[in-house]
Amino acid sequence: MGDGTPAEVDLVREAQAGDVGSLGLLLARYQADMRAVALGVLGRVPEAEDAVQEAVLVALRRIGDVRDPRAVAPWLRAIVRNVCRMHLRSRKAVPVDDLESLVLPRGEPDPGELLDRYATRDWVWSAIEGLSPNLRLVTMLRYFTDVTAYEHIAELCAVPVGTVRSRLNQARAKLSEALLATASLAHDDVAVLTEARRRDAEETLRAAGRGSFAEAVAAHWSPEVEITWPRGRRTKGFDYLVRAMNRDLDHGVRHRLANVVAGREVVIWETDLINPPDDPFHCPPAAVWVQFLEEGRVRRFRLFHLPRDAGVPGASR
Repeated sequence: MGDGTPAEVDLVREAQAGDVGSLGLLLARYQADMRAVALGVLGRVPEAEDAVQEAVLVALRRIGDVRDPRAVAPWLRAIVRNVCRMHLRSRKAVPVDDLESLVLPRGEPDPGELLDRYATRDWVWSAIEGLSPNLRLVTMLRYFTDVTAYEHIAELCAVPVGTVRSRLNQARAKLSEALLATASLAHDDVAVLTEARRRDAEETLRAAGRGSFAEAVAAHWSPEVEITWPRGRRTKGFDYLVRAMNRDLDHGVRHRLANVVAGREVVIWETDLINPPDDPFHCPPAAVWVQFLEEGRVRRFRLFHLPRDAGVPGASR
């Protein structure tokens, strides 16, 4: 495979120009070739298939790096070999997080622009929506928010750190398969959904500042919403949430919206907490609002506070 024919060269150029179908076809065409490399380096072990899946995700992000379209086959083989070497260096299967560079919009100069340029944003999100709820949540947190440390994801999800690692490994494998299988399909416009959810968040926080937080929440949340607070306390209904918000506002604390991650069933807000100058430690520096929707309304809600020492993205990988 990989003879550099005009048809193949055109496929690479179309993929680099942003044609998702060409990119998916290109990676599917070379998957057997990539698998052969992984088997040659690692042997017939589960890690070989993991390495191919991880290499697919790397290639999705870096297809624009291919300078000579006729050399795409050796380029893909080199990616597989590099991933295999990482597996050999750690037989404990330390995760390779190249998906982070594909979809993480918080740690690179402007990855959103990268996604738009390669027209992969909606493609990737469609694959993420196809994950099970547990896999989807850890993926959204890890790759789209500042809750990147495994121990923080574990705390938010109320599961052991090892479970977070396992779920992320499963998610990467399933995403690789789903992306290859759905490249030629039409996908929902994620930007439209995200913008609508962002408007909801902005209006809710503005309403809080006007003293009408309860009304804003009632418009979108179930009156029977189940709320899990930091440290695991649980309440039902949003009355206590409203009181807590109003109490913080009375003390001079303000919420500034930093990020919105919107799926069909899960919406995540990240807010910076601005404390008053005379009480700079009244609240933690940031809050994460994880909202689980049923029939368009928030039915379950988890509030998580990032600790003050959480300034290094991707800690504890």
